Amino acid sequence: MTPSNFLIRGLLAGLLAGFISFAVAYTVGEPQVEAAIAVEEAGSAAASAEGTADDGHSHSHAEEDADTVVSRDTQSTWGLATGILAVSTAIGGVIGLVSAFAVGRLGRMSPGQSTAVIALIGFVAVWLVPFLKYPATPPAVGNPDTIGDRTLTYFAMQAISLLAAIGVVLLARRLLGNLGTYRTLLVTGGTYLLIVIVAGLLLPTVNEIGDFPADTLWYFRRASLLTNAAMWGSLGLILAGLIGRLYAQESRAAARKDLAASL
Repeated sequence: MTPSNFLIRGLLAGLLAGFISFAVAYTVGEPQVEAAIAVEEAGSAAASAEGTADDGHSHSHAEEDADTVVSRDTQSTWGLATGILAVSTAIGGVIGLVSAFAVGRLGRMSPGQSTAVIALIGFVAVWLVPFLKYPATPPAVGNPDTIGDRTLTYFAMQAISLLAAIGVVLLARRLLGNLGTYRTLLVTGGTYLLIVIVAGLLLPTVNEIGDFPADTLWYFRRASLLTNAAMWGSLGLILAGLIGRLYAQESRAAARKDLAASL
């Protein structure tokens, strides 16, 4: 039960979860990206038509496509797969290392159980809570001039959520012996909710949707939620299974050593 064993299994679990997440993203998410691009192109075509009427000049799609470095087909297949696999594998390695640190520090949980809890906390703190404040937006939504500010506020919300999650886990370790499991969950869960709700109210709101179709926006965000839930969920299940199997092997080996020493 060494950190290196946790890391290796975390990377493997992240890689496998990446394939699952890619399948969900390609099946559920890419059609919504295409729909958003169609809306964006329709708006661009209308603006181009107005500009042509005003100045008598036009721009061909061939000229625009010539400036595209990566084709849309590549973006939706190999590009999407590469990005998801890289991110998922990296997250798996981090979850593996954190799970190694958490062994024996989360009450009476077995290593497999504590690993599953770490993955769940990671999903909620790192992705779900920031998503609820700043949900994913398709390509046609958002002002390019504010992308820096929007990125900064998103990472601020993510950092607050992650630090709050770490803090309440440490608090839970201190309270568990005195309050018991149920009351400890109430206190720490309420504390976390209070922190992220206050942070969400204090951080600026982003409202740059404009006249983008509401149904397309909803389907895009739902696809984003499904894709990330698939990645984090499969990562947690696979890694918990691998760690549980490792723990069972180590326990059997330790039992055989103890039996041999007692003879």
